[in-house]
Amino acid sequence: MTLWTDLALTTLTAFRVHTVRVGPWATRVLEAGPEATSRQPLVLMHGTGGHLEAYARNVPALAEHFRVIAYDFPGHGRTTPATRDLEIADYVEHLLGLLDALGIERAHLGGESLGGWVAVKFAAAHPDRVDRLVLNTPGGTMATPEVMERIRTLSQQAADDPTPERIRARLNWLMADPAAVTDELVEVRRAIYAQPGFATSMRHLLCLQDPEVRRRNLITPQELASVTAPAVVIWTSDDPSGPAAAGIDMAERLPHGTFALIDGAGHWPQWEQRAAFDRIVLDHLLVAA
Repeated sequence: MTLWTDLALTTLTAFRVHTVRVGPWATRVLEAGPEATSRQPLVLMHGTGGHLEAYARNVPALAEHFRVIAYDFPGHGRTTPATRDLEIADYVEHLLGLLDALGIERAHLGGESLGGWVAVKFAAAHPDRVDRLVLNTPGGTMATPEVMERIRTLSQQAADDPTPERIRARLNWLMADPAAVTDELVEVRRAIYAQPGFATSMRHLLCLQDPEVRRRNLITPQELASVTAPAVVIWTSDDPSGPAAAGIDMAERLPHGTFALIDGAGHWPQWEQRAAFDRIVLDHLLVAA
């Protein structure tokens, strides 16, 4: 089973990968599932230095119920490279433009790490555009120097010198079990990181690992308290970004937050423990269906 044969299991409708123009960003977008449905679409957002393939294993199960949209953030994946530092407001603005470009008035948002950070900020700023939230090992509430430095070092090394060894080292950081890093995943990311201009783009993306920049972008208690969307915060037994207590605290601060723990996973539970992850997501989203 490979990443793209996983996607081919999307049976209700063929998935497609296309480019959507959002301001200056030629945005790579994957869509799957029924467009004609009474349910809100589900938008999936990856983490720092990531790309839409982070959710490839989950698309088939989720697309049985929702129009699923996964995309590459500005400066990431195969979206236009960044030529300036990107902070959270840039990602929020881009998401708003993407929803408008796709004709989506209201959506469920699912975000991993940086994606969860963006999801919370977006929900606080645009509550009328969000139905429910799935916050998967979300960033935005912690500024741990050693974690930030590790992300910066591994990410920039992989972009500057995109050898399989450098790419694998970055991906290993995400996983509880290094065996979860398949050769195919390494090659998919290696090809992305080897694109012209990507090393420069990565430097701009990693500005959020700078302590001063990070502090001014952190999710505030007021923003958490203002989120009206029901949210599930998913944490893991082996998350390298921080303890489960951080996820519990976020869930308790959200007015309609719940918490779920997945064992045997690191920063990518959607990849390492797909069945458990998909079950939590569907239980959360289908309750309102």
